[in-house]
Amino acid sequence: MRDPYQILGLTRSASADDIKKAYRKLAKEFHPDLKPGNAANEERFKEISAAYTLLSDSDKRARFDRGEIDSSGQERHHGFGGRANAGRSRAYSGAGGAGDDSFFGGEDWFSDLFGGGRKRGGPGGGAAGGAAGGGSRSRGSDINYSVSVPFVEAAQGTKRRISLSNGKSIDVAVPPGTEDQAKLRLKGQGLPGAGGFGAGDAIVEVHVEAHPFFTRQGSDIHVEVPITLNEAVLGATIRVPTVSGPVALKIQPGANTGSTLRLRGKGVMNQATKQAGDQYVKLKVVLPDPPDAELVKFMEEWSRTRSYDVRKKAGLE
Repeated sequence: MRDPYQILGLTRSASADDIKKAYRKLAKEFHPDLKPGNAANEERFKEISAAYTLLSDSDKRARFDRGEIDSSGQERHHGFGGRANAGRSRAYSGAGGAGDDSFFGGEDWFSDLFGGGRKRGGPGGGAAGGAAGGGSRSRGSDINYSVSVPFVEAAQGTKRRISLSNGKSIDVAVPPGTEDQAKLRLKGQGLPGAGGFGAGDAIVEVHVEAHPFFTRQGSDIHVEVPITLNEAVLGATIRVPTVSGPVALKIQPGANTGSTLRLRGKGVMNQATKQAGDQYVKLKVVLPDPPDAELVKFMEEWSRTRSYDVRKKAGLE
C-alpha cells in the first residue's frame, strides 16, 4: 500500500482531527454506494479506509512514523536482534481483510524455537507459553492478529480469512454488532505447547472502519439526513439509509433542522441482550443551491407582513 499520508492528502504533522476530516471528505467521494459496480472506485475506497485505520490509531501511527511497521501495518523485521522482534507482533490485514503470517511472539517465541530453559506459566496458564526443551512443560503462546472490517459489515456480521502461524488459513466469524477493537479468541489456534500441553489461542482484534455518515453510540446508529424546504414545510415520505438497507421514513409537515426521528430496531445487535438498538435520524433542512429566484421573491413578499424571531426564542437575544 502507498504511504497512508499521501493517500489521505496529508503531511506527517497532521492532527487527529485533520485525519478524520480528510477521511470523511474522501469517503464521501469514493464510497462504493455512490458508484455501484465501479471496481476501481471500490479499490480506491479500500485504500482510503486502510490508510485511515492505521493513522487514526495513535499507537499504530507512532509505530509507522518510527518505521517499526509498514503502511499495511505489518512488522518491519530487522533481523533477530531488531526492535521489531522485541515484543509480540501482529499479522495485520489490509482493507480486503486477508491476514498474513507474521506471527513472531517475542522472547517466548524464541524460547519455543531454540529450546531455551526458561519456564513460564503451566497447565491452564496465561497467554505466554513456556520454553520448549530442557524437559519443561507449558501451554503454547497466544498469537495476535488484526483484521479491518467496514462499518456496515461489522454491524451485520461477516467473515474474515486469516493465515495462521502453521500455514493454514481459517475463516473468522465476526458477530453482528462487533465493536471497534473487539477481540475474538480462537481456541487452540496459537503456538503448540511444550511437553504435551495444549496450544495457545489466536487473538483476533477487529478494527471497524469509520463510515462517512453513520456513527454508533452503544447499540444505536445516528445519521444526519438532508431534506428539502418543501419536504420540511409540507411533509413527505423519504428513503433513508440504515445498516440493513434503505427504508421509508415519514416526515410530518413543519419539520425543522434538528428534528430527530427514531427507527426502532434499525441499530446494531447487542451481543449481551441479543436485542438490536435503534437508528436516530436527525433532519437538516437544505435550501436550493443555487438560490431559486421565485422562492426569493416569495420570501421577500412574505416577510413584509410576517416575521418570527428564532434567536429570541432560543435565548440568544
